[in-house]
Parts: sequence; C-alpha cells; structure tokens
Amino acid sequence: MKIQQKVWRNDDGWTTQRFEEFEDKECLVLAFGDRLLLEQPKFYSDIKSFYPKGAVILNSTSGEIIDGAVIDHSIVVTAIQFEKTKFIVKRVNIKGFVDSSAAGQDLARQLPEEGLKHVLIISDGGTVNGSDLVTGLNKYLPPKVTTTGGLAGDGSRFEATLVGWNEQPGKGNIIAIGLYGKELSVGYGSVGGWDTFGPKRIVTKSNTNVLYELDGKSCLQLYKRYLGEKAEGLPSSALHFPLSIQLENSDQQLVRTILSIDEDKQCMIFAGDVPEGAVVQLMRANYDKLIDGAFEAADSCKNIEGLQTPEIALLISCVGRKLVLDQRIDEEIESVQEAIGQEVPITGFYSYGEISPFAGFTNCELHNQTMTITLLSEN
Repeated sequence: MKIQQKVWRNDDGWTTQRFEEFEDKECLVLAFGDRLLLEQPKFYSDIKSFYPKGAVILNSTSGEIIDGAVIDHSIVVTAIQFEKTKFIVKRVNIKGFVDSSAAGQDLARQLPEEGLKHVLIISDGGTVNGSDLVTGLNKYLPPKVTTTGGLAGDGSRFEATLVGWNEQPGKGNIIAIGLYGKELSVGYGSVGGWDTFGPKRIVTKSNTNVLYELDGKSCLQLYKRYLGEKAEGLPSSALHFPLSIQLENSDQQLVRTILSIDEDKQCMIFAGDVPEGAVVQLMRANYDKLIDGAFEAADSCKNIEGLQTPEIALLISCVGRKLVLDQRIDEEIESVQEAIGQEVPITGFYSYGEISPFAGFTNCELHNQTMTITLLSEN
C-alpha cells in the first residue's frame, strides 16, 4: 500500500504532505474539504488532474484531519494505491428512493459479494437518514462484511452537504467503496466519552429522527431549560448536550446529536432515529473522557484480526466533539497517534454522523458524538 497526501489552504494553495511513488494504475482518492470550497468546480478539476486514474471521492466536512492536526477551510486529499486489494465504487442518490433504507439496500446489492471484506460509506449528511441507511446496508451485505464511514458535514452551518465520485460533488449522494481480498486487514473502533446526567426519560412522541416529546412534554422546551442563555444558539449549542439512547435488550448505548430544530412544530431533528418507547438520557461533555475515548477507539482497532501495523488510518469524528473540545481538539488526534503510532498516515473529517459496528460485532450502527476509526493494512 502506498500513500500520497496533499493539502489546499488559502494562504499556500496546494502543498504535498506525503509522497510515495505510485505505479501507473488506479488508486483510491479521498478528498475531504469545506463545503464552500468544494462548491467551486476548480477544486475537483485540480484533484482529478493530480490523479487522472484515480477514483476520486469528495465530501464536505465540519473540519479536516491530516496527520496530527485538525484544520478548517481547507481540502485534504489522501490517495491510496493498494498492492493486493481491489476496490469497487458504487453511488446512489437519495432522490431515487422512497427512503434511506431503500437506498442502503440498493447500494449493498450493487457490490459483488465474492471476496468482499469491508465497505467504506461516505454519505450526504443533510438529506439522508443515517439510521435507515445502515438498516438497509445491514439487510443485504454479507454477515461477515464490516462497514465503517460517515455522513458529510457543513461546519456548524447545517445548510447543505456535498458528496461526489469522479464528478463535481452534489446533494443527496451516497457512496460505497467495497474493498476486496483476503490480504486486507481492517480494524475499527468507535467510542464517545460523554457523561450522562439528569433523569432517564421515555420518548413519548417521535417520527424516525424527529423528536417531539419526552415524558409527554416538549423536548425542545426541555433542551431550552437546560441550555439557559445558550438556547439562543440552537441548534449548534445543543451539540454540547447530545442524547443517549439505551438499546433494547442490550447494554450498548447509541448517542444522538441534534441537526436542526423546528419552532413551529416544537420538535428537534436528530442525525439518527429516536424511536418511541426508547429510554433516553441527556449527556454533557467531560473533556478528558472525550480525549481518552479517542485513544480507546484507536487502541481497540488493533485487537481486530491482530492488526498491529496499520498502513493508513481514517478518522471520522463528530462536529459536536469539535465544538465542545474547541482549542483542545488536536488532543484527540494526538491521542489516536499515541495509540497507533506516530508514523501511521492519518486522514479524516468531522461529520454529522459516524458509521461503525460496536466492538465484537459486524453489523454497523449509526453513531453520533463519537470518534470512529478505521485502520487498513495489507498482509
């Protein structure tokens, strides 16, 4: 596996971060950048000119990750040329389906099963229901195939997200990258680090990812009461107070983050489903636990398939963590480096939702407010 990395910043233009000589064959190119930049056709043209034989995947972010740093208003490009692994890219647009589950099912069916080892998902984060998407993927992907990835972001603007494959990125796109071959080793981990507080509550009125009532009372008014003066900053200020959902018949918990609010309907729209009858609890930041959670996620990756020497690390973390950690945000990336080794190339982005199985499982779940890590290596 060979890696090349480039970064575009306003002050410097394009600079090369890492360079290993490629052979004259196809490569996988992951380009993560600010939505306002990716809207400009120039940048896709630039990237395609760098890698004319590359399968160029682009998505907008809430912050870009390159090696040990988190940067904004930039584009980070990581090109991967596999030695033994084959990959297949497929794309659908949510406009062509009745819901996100159907889109996920169709995407999964498009990937040939023979030799499929892992699937990377890069999805629109504004119009796609991430919970339904993973439900559809889980229904049709082979049982032992693992899936990781994330939902595109748009800073803290929450206006629109963009995803594309070998084209100018647009709204509503969902991309699956199927990785094939027994020589590929994959590690994955997803950990939060938030503290629950306050009473446990029952979801008494919701519709998929739209939450109306907790314990028969307006969820929006409940959040406003906890936020106090910060309520004027909704929905972004609610990122400091995600929702923990207890999974039925399980010790596992999912975290849900707020994408937007509707004052007229007195509801909150989350990045994943909040089912009626679920037991939920508010959460708040514990800065040290958030950073420790990033280390734990990275460390757990290495225990899968005995993966000890990763060749590339893909980090997808939540916009809520970025806003909460603020000036300490680089610490969670440094924590990952401590776990996997300083020499491992890192790329990634801050998202509106993270996709990964729980440790010890293969079915993927939609997570919010987590650090989700995928490590790849060829044997």
